[in-house]
Amino acid sequence: MTVSDGWIGRWSPGIGDPTIIGWVTVGLYALGAWQSYRLVKRHSHLMKAREATLWRILALGLLALGINKQLDLQSALTEIGRMIAVQQGWYVRRHEVQKEFIYTIAVCAGLAVAGAAIYARKVHAATVLALVGSVCLLAFVVLRAASFHHVDALINSEYIGIKMNWLFEIGGICIILAAGRWRLRAALAQTNVHSSVAGQATA
Repeated sequence: MTVSDGWIGRWSPGIGDPTIIGWVTVGLYALGAWQSYRLVKRHSHLMKAREATLWRILALGLLALGINKQLDLQSALTEIGRMIAVQQGWYVRRHEVQKEFIYTIAVCAGLAVAGAAIYARKVHAATVLALVGSVCLLAFVVLRAASFHHVDALINSEYIGIKMNWLFEIGGICIILAAGRWRLRAALAQTNVHSSVAGQATA
């Protein structure tokens, strides 16, 4: 088997998903990154340090995923794995490795959820919701990179003309967007309360 038609195996940089849905997804990533940045920029003084850090990480993560959406860097990683498998002679056993990879991802996702829950204790519920969305989104991205047949079949399947991968990816982003909007409104309400109290104190 040969894998040598692109920069890395069969992968070369380019627009990975030039469809309308692809660009809409990129736009949602950008919107989520901007919203998270705006929240921290304007209202970090109302948050605990750990909460502000989580939103900063979310802003950077969403920006990176938006860029990766079109560069399709996970395909480059997949090609590297295939090339190594071919060179080392275990390509015929690749499905076993893929299964182990998926099991590892499942464990890591579980640990990530537990870690996020511990780290996010006593922060606003909107931030916890954003973490849930980000963990789901990250798990989807990594599983997509695994290129395992059964996973690909699931996420590429359609229901009434809607692809499941659209629901998984866009759904995760929308959870984060909803959480960010919720947190912004809570911060604005808190600011208004502080302003009202300060006004009464100086009256």
